[in-house]
Amino acid sequence: MTAQSKPRPNTQKGPPSAPESVCLIRLSAIGDCCHALPVVRTLQAAWPDTRITWIIGRTERGLLEGAEGIEFITFDKSDPWASLASLRRQLGARRFPVLLHMHASMRANLVSCAVRADVRLGFDRDRARDYQWLFTNERIAATPAQHVMDGLFGFAEHLGVTERDLRWDFSLTADDRRQADALAVGSGPLCVISPCSSQRFRNFRNWNVASYAAVTRHLIEKRGARVVLTGGPTALEREYGEQLQAAVGAPGKVTNLIGQTRLKALFAILEAADLLICPDSGPAHMATAAGTPVVGLYATSNRHRTGPYFSQRLVVDRYPEAVAQEFGKPVDERRWGERVRSPGAMDLIPVAEVIERVDAVLDGTLRPG
Repeated sequence: MTAQSKPRPNTQKGPPSAPESVCLIRLSAIGDCCHALPVVRTLQAAWPDTRITWIIGRTERGLLEGAEGIEFITFDKSDPWASLASLRRQLGARRFPVLLHMHASMRANLVSCAVRADVRLGFDRDRARDYQWLFTNERIAATPAQHVMDGLFGFAEHLGVTERDLRWDFSLTADDRRQADALAVGSGPLCVISPCSSQRFRNFRNWNVASYAAVTRHLIEKRGARVVLTGGPTALEREYGEQLQAAVGAPGKVTNLIGQTRLKALFAILEAADLLICPDSGPAHMATAAGTPVVGLYATSNRHRTGPYFSQRLVVDRYPEAVAQEFGKPVDERRWGERVRSPGAMDLIPVAEVIERVDAVLDGTLRPG
């Protein structure tokens, strides 16, 4: 969806309505960078002559590389000091009217020190983690209980740009689409399962193998679906995929691409899919960008903050129960978006409800929106 807006007078403290250039810091993660892209497109729609520079993580650049009208500068967190030195060399002679400090972390704060800017816009005090307020001179409006993407749009709104351009135009080549094109051949719905979240949260965000296997068997036996497993190259994710294939017990019925897709190729697969099933993870937001329905599995995080933006109705949500179990209090008495760290939280998600959501999506009775 694309919305165009004319430059308008800026009624808030800040730069003119159309600055010559803008620098943006959003290093990671995949999902958050997906959320940031339509904010950039919104600014470009309002300010077509403004040059955009985006400082981004190396992995995340693998997805956004080639996006039209954006200069990307890579920060490699595996070698942070060398990356900081490189940033200073690249940006030393430049000064930006506006810096959008859209990443509240100490690493991003250090990166911001390499950027000379007149307006240094960051989050409001409650969201400015890791002392971000010390590295900015303006803050977006303090709006409680927002989805992450809505929070990032607060940066455009602070600058007087309010009409959103919800556009995800990743640049894909024929090679990026090769795996997706091969999967598109065949009958039955193409259903992708991305079973794992990031390795850092492996004990908390991942549903159990037996439950995934039950849903997979239903897809194959009752829906005639072609099931594809996707994920990263870590040992945990590879092992998860192997265990899931074995538990399904249907040789040749599940295509395991875990550890075998680049980010752009994964996006092409999600774009071709009829459905994605996954926990709170980057692929949920990539599928949202691709326009694919997401049956999200949420118990350790609040779907209203980090869930798939257009698929909230499709989420199987056991976060309120997990919060009550972990903290003994209802959600509205805890900090917004607080994580549940109990290893058993995801087991609160019932197989039957996931199957119900999947069937409703495939039948067309429940749609994103």
